[in-house]
Amino acid sequence: MFVQNVSSKVLIKMGFAVVTLKVMPSSPDTNLEELEIKVKEEITKFAGDGETKTEIKPVAFGLNSLNIIFVMDETKGSPDPVAEIVDKFEEVNSAEISDVRRALG
Repeated sequence: MFVQNVSSKVLIKMGFAVVTLKVMPSSPDTNLEELEIKVKEEITKFAGDGETKTEIKPVAFGLNSLNIIFVMDETKGSPDPVAEIVDKFEEVNSAEISDVRRALG
């Protein structure tokens, strides 16, 4: 996909962004499999069907973070709206975009 920069009349190649969403559950007892399904539904609404990868990482005292890596078209803009929606889930203490990388190709 190409976007034309109007001021310089140069074509800029747009790529994809690889995004990591870090979700901290509100309790060590939170069912991370169920939470993963809910979060991926929101990611799909925002970014469409695409590749995802899930990692569960220990934090402290039995609490684990749910990290979901997904690919989105960078023309969609910032992935922050996904984190804002997930952050409002009852079983979530916090959700943030912890990494964004540009992938061309």
